[in-house]
Amino acid sequence: MTTMRAAVCVRAGGPEVLEMQDREIPDVRDGWSLVQVKGVGLNRSELRTRQGHSPGVTFPRVLGIECVGVVAVSTDPDRPAGTTVAAVMGEMGRAFDGGYAEYALLPNALLMPVRTRLPWEVLAALPETYLTARGSLDVLGLPEAPGRLLIRGGTSSVGLAAAALAAAQGIEVAATTRQPGKAAALTAAGVRHVLIDDGGSLAGRMHAIWPGGPDHVLELVGARTVADSLRLVRRGGTVCVSGSLSGWALPDFEPIAAIPSGTRLTAFHSGTMTGRAGAAALRRVVAAVEAGTLRPAVDRVLRLADVVEAHRLMEADEVTGKLVLLPG
Repeated sequence: MTTMRAAVCVRAGGPEVLEMQDREIPDVRDGWSLVQVKGVGLNRSELRTRQGHSPGVTFPRVLGIECVGVVAVSTDPDRPAGTTVAAVMGEMGRAFDGGYAEYALLPNALLMPVRTRLPWEVLAALPETYLTARGSLDVLGLPEAPGRLLIRGGTSSVGLAAAALAAAQGIEVAATTRQPGKAAALTAAGVRHVLIDDGGSLAGRMHAIWPGGPDHVLELVGARTVADSLRLVRRGGTVCVSGSLSGWALPDFEPIAAIPSGTRLTAFHSGTMTGRAGAAALRRVVAAVEAGTLRPAVDRVLRLADVVEAHRLMEADEVTGKLVLLPG
């Protein structure tokens, strides 16, 4: 077989710009190996790239900032053919074609070997989501400083993963959602206090629960709510921006006016957990899922050919947790 099926973003636009095409399977080259993709977790950053909001991305492009699969042709003796691997970020689906295909040619430096018997649809839900959640909690200092955590955008896949990880550490978790019907998913993930985000400030409701405010805020909504999160967190607490559900840029942001004295504003980017840097953390996540101590929130599993429907669901906010595509 010399051709494969791929979901190609042919231009910027709505979900309909994703087209299933027959493409030549890429030839390997030095420093890159061919991966037979077995599962792909979808991310809102791919939605924004599809809409034309990712600087430097040219079309047509195979999207997908993560995937799991099996090395088909290797140029790396440490990752021989037959090795189960995961890959995230490193400009996948942006500077070069990503995971929305039956095969992906990927830099060896991105490939994280994984030994597991988890089904592909479960393994595919883990890499980007749980590495982002784990890294964000580490940046907030939660392993060393348990306390009260507010997650803005709690029913996103990263939000649910972060809630589960934090609750397992004994941290008291509150989380926001815009949809009351999703409150049960937050509770199931370990959230103690569910707050409905109606677009206004949460100060009154937040301080009724925690008069001094949360010690930490994991900000996944992004531009629309960062300023409010800085007002909510206790003085000296930390806000970590790890998501961009409402966009990437903060217009007219004045740091001295917006950040209370002593309060910390930081960020986490999952690009810091690519390849070897994230491999150990991913292995710990996989082990916890295998042991049943973590239960990834998979909203639904679709075929790669259903990619347009998957993006429509993401864009309409009809997803709670992770969407997974299976090429087979």
